[in-house]
Amino acid sequence: MQDNELTGMTGDIAAPLHFSHRSVLLDECIEGLAIKPDGIYVDGTAGGGGHSFEIARRLTPGQGRLIAIDQDEAAIRAASERLAPLGDRFTVVRSNFCRIADVCGELGIDRIDGVLLDLGVSSYQLDTPERGFSYMADAPLDMRMDDRQTKSAYDVVNTYDEADLRRILFDYGEEKFAARIAERIVRTREEHPIETTGELSELIKSAIPAKAREGGHHPAKRSFQAIRIEVNGELDVIRPALEGALKLLNPGGRMAVITFHSLEDRLVKQTFADMASGCTCPKSLPVCVCGKKPQIRQVNKKPILPSDEELEVNPRSRSAKLRVAEKL
Repeated sequence: MQDNELTGMTGDIAAPLHFSHRSVLLDECIEGLAIKPDGIYVDGTAGGGGHSFEIARRLTPGQGRLIAIDQDEAAIRAASERLAPLGDRFTVVRSNFCRIADVCGELGIDRIDGVLLDLGVSSYQLDTPERGFSYMADAPLDMRMDDRQTKSAYDVVNTYDEADLRRILFDYGEEKFAARIAERIVRTREEHPIETTGELSELIKSAIPAKAREGGHHPAKRSFQAIRIEVNGELDVIRPALEGALKLLNPGGRMAVITFHSLEDRLVKQTFADMASGCTCPKSLPVCVCGKKPQIRQVNKKPILPSDEELEVNPRSRSAKLRVAEKL
């Protein structure tokens, strides 16, 4: 994991950056966090700073504090710029949100009152072709959220063996044609490296039967998601982040998590369920011997979904789900 990079309380801003990203479920997140003006909050996925700004502006200067974390350099610049008018109410740190506990410890913070995680890829990352996230443009295969890491989509596509490619496409993309796509990738790269998103997109399209390509999502959507998840280890960091946040939370503090696909949501749902469960002893035992107590209560039993109004303004929010938990 890369070392943290701290921008300072008011944000050391590089050149202005147009970071286009609509904050999904914004009002619902703010309500879910139940923000206290003198509380300490962490936005683990600062992005363009939309959620961060709305949290920080509700804090009392000199009392409340927001720690905004992101691993993407462009997001750090954008969040710093967005939050700059709020003076000393925020600190921006470049790191992965799975290191929430370490980041707070390095800042001398041992207790917090709330955490927000907005998982998945940002609109800025998708809409910046040179980042290599989109199957709608032709750009170098990259997909790194943190450009300090060495592994990119190029490495996954051109060096993973066929079995691993098949597993990734099936497990992370839920792609039923994973075997055909993996075989086509390996066969193609024997002739020449697969270097661009456009080339990979067309290759995937050609591997999927014509009838299966009719209607619905772009044929490369699931495969690009799978490769992106592998490049960034996205699923591996969710549970450690939530467990780290739980240890820091004050009683009554809240975790709000937005997910965008079933794999993320399943992990968050299961982690919250584990945290909310009590005794795990066999029912045959007359008394509890495990001593396990519930650590959280789930504020919303079912995920909160975008309103019709939000969907009209931001169609990309369609798959978003928000889950909120409160520490006991």
